[in-house]
Amino acid sequence: MSHNIRQRKQDHVDLVASRDVTFRERTTGFEHVELVYNAMPDIDMAQVDTTTPLFGRRLSLPLYASGMTGGYADAERINAMLAEVCCEVGIGMGLGSMRAAVDDPSLAATFRSVMHHRPPLVIGNVGAVQVARWHKQSTLSDNLGRLLDVVELDVLAIHLNPLQELLQPEGEAEFSGVAAAIAAAVEQCPLPIVVKEVGAGIGEHVAQRLIACGVNGVDVAGAGGTSWAGVEILRHPRPETVDHLWDVGIPTARCLYECRPHCDAAAIPMLASGGIVSGPVVAKAIAMGAAACGVARPLLQAVLAGGVEAGVAMMAEWELHLRQWMFLTGSASVAALQRAPFTYSHTR
Repeated sequence: MSHNIRQRKQDHVDLVASRDVTFRERTTGFEHVELVYNAMPDIDMAQVDTTTPLFGRRLSLPLYASGMTGGYADAERINAMLAEVCCEVGIGMGLGSMRAAVDDPSLAATFRSVMHHRPPLVIGNVGAVQVARWHKQSTLSDNLGRLLDVVELDVLAIHLNPLQELLQPEGEAEFSGVAAAIAAAVEQCPLPIVVKEVGAGIGEHVAQRLIACGVNGVDVAGAGGTSWAGVEILRHPRPETVDHLWDVGIPTARCLYECRPHCDAAAIPMLASGGIVSGPVVAKAIAMGAAACGVARPLLQAVLAGGVEAGVAMMAEWELHLRQWMFLTGSASVAALQRAPFTYSHTR
């Protein structure tokens, strides 16, 4: 694996942690979502249960740390800290793109560090472009096997990131054959396959195509949180030529609203990431149909600033606020919150 790719991964974490790379004008849309207050909830606060099943595992909260890093030296330390938070809190954890460890096995330790404190659910990650390339080269099965040998996983996520690939100075905007490759991965991988965006959103038409490929879950990863276009624009040699793409994407709330009927009909979990920044936002996303929510930048910043203790404290606050909203909507369980009434004053 080249030094340039390692540097890119470090650049990503450094920029997300230290620079303002949020969307400039586009929001998640959750400000247009209101949970309906229930004056007669018919439950006690003590009865509220935030545990939930996901891909055969049980989480203490409907949360997971979205895949963030791996493949360069300091990622080993960061992933170990994130994993300790997730293990202590009882939530899932996603890894950054694991292509690095397939290309260079010496980097496997940057991913395996999550095993020091193994979270209840571990989600691997690889790019759709890479999966398509392996499929075209007839090496998909072998490379999936090598990827699964890196670390013990429960789920494999394949990420779609055409906007990011378009903007990366080193990008590979080669998405022909991606659908066929995803369908082949579903057939050949022994683990459940989730397909996710990286912060620009999956709309209903893409969700329908993914469901037709047989995927086991869809992470809408919508716009309004971290702009990965913004991250790449800051790295671009001529940012003025691509700056107009900073705010491209579908707001997370709209993604959930559009994709829910299709995921429900296919009986597969819909996951929500992209601008998940608090317990109340988690409550709104669950009410809109999400089985669980992914948190990235807020947790990364907390852990880098204050270590594992800060990450655990932040998750404890989110849990309290989620419990409060579950009580106020009369939702004794996460499944009940998924059926709770809400209003969404969205515009198209």
